[in-house]
Amino acid sequence: MKTLLYYARLAALAGACLSTDFTHAVAAEPFEVTSPGTADGGTIDSSHAASANNCGGGNQSPAVQWRNGPSGTRSFAVTLFDPDGAKGLGVIHWVLYGIPASMNAMAHGAPAPSGSVSGINRTGQPGYYGPCPPVGDVPHHYVLQVYALDLAPDALPANLNHDAFLAAVTNHVLAASSTVLRYGR
Repeated sequence: MKTLLYYARLAALAGACLSTDFTHAVAAEPFEVTSPGTADGGTIDSSHAASANNCGGGNQSPAVQWRNGPSGTRSFAVTLFDPDGAKGLGVIHWVLYGIPASMNAMAHGAPAPSGSVSGINRTGQPGYYGPCPPVGDVPHHYVLQVYALDLAPDALPANLNHDAFLAAVTNHVLAASSTVLRYGR
């Protein structure tokens, strides 16, 4: 009798499982950033290095592309930060915001997209300023980060430095992703 009861319960459980809707919610693809031609953690060439101060470069921004921007994105922003620079205090090489939500890439050395706004880099000037680590240092890490924002492209004023940019986008970042580039001399 116990065996019959066991099989009856097992059959009831199996029937319940078969009638259950096993539809699973599929998670959205993650927001992802890459620098075409350079793997995460890969070394960039000297064309990206600063052209001043004997840095030997072409001062061309790296290529950057992103995918799977979250719903509600109205603009993007890009920063390039060297946490190893200034003896570990960090150096800001690029702050660019107000990039239209319709964009998902910028080519190597491309000018700032129309309508975007350049923030202030390490020199106190707007635009990209390439790496220039001290000769003999281990290659520095350069964090290339893209932010998906719920802000309109023209929401922020021009010439924000990195700290002011971060303060301005607090509570407006829908997603952020980064890739690490390396460069040494």
